[in-house]
Amino acid sequence: MSLLSCENITIAYGETVAVKGVGFELQEGDYLCIVGENGSGKSTLMKGILGLVKPVTGAFTFFGLSQTQIGYLPQHTKAQKDFPADVMEVVLSGCVNRHGLFSFYSQEDKKRAMGNINDLKITELRKKSYAQLSGGQQQRVLLARALCATEKLLLLDEPTSGLDPVVAAELYELILHLNRHHRITVIMISHDVKSAVQYGNKILHLHTSPLFFGVTDDYKKTDLIHKMLRDI
Repeated sequence: MSLLSCENITIAYGETVAVKGVGFELQEGDYLCIVGENGSGKSTLMKGILGLVKPVTGAFTFFGLSQTQIGYLPQHTKAQKDFPADVMEVVLSGCVNRHGLFSFYSQEDKKRAMGNINDLKITELRKKSYAQLSGGQQQRVLLARALCATEKLLLLDEPTSGLDPVVAAELYELILHLNRHHRITVIMISHDVKSAVQYGNKILHLHTSPLFFGVTDDYKKTDLIHKMLRDI
């Protein structure tokens, strides 16, 4: 069943075109990795899907969910790392879009947050200060937060950036588990092409315009992947 359709998307900042002529369709349970060089429009496209920027042309169409029901894990910033709250508070904040900014958290929200904390194996951290956690632990907390916003679609922007290889591999496996066992559709921006083709079932290669969109096995046969691997 279709979940998201992107039709001829062009996004510009003033006179600068950041994304041009992007079109693809995702099915429920897909795991799409968006790859490309820095400045190729990957993050802009993700912002468009989230409704944070409006396309000049084209449209995003959702089936069975709205833009307020998307879980989003942005790039890790210093401000996020120093966020002054405990783990439970951070995870619960993912429920805000369900009720509006000034609503109280319900018992169902708290149950949902605790369930995601347990699923991501950070139960023992729930009362600890988020700012005092390791990078890998913080990303698990933010992933649990994103899951509070959605049951269908996760958007991840460079989720393993700054993590050591062992912790990054653990996070990739966790995301794959959510995709395969919880049937959550994943759209992930990644500079890690090797992991993108290892985990994703579909690849979108951007260079402002799409250079490739299709199944991973077909992408592996292109010259694009070899160039990306050479440039790493």
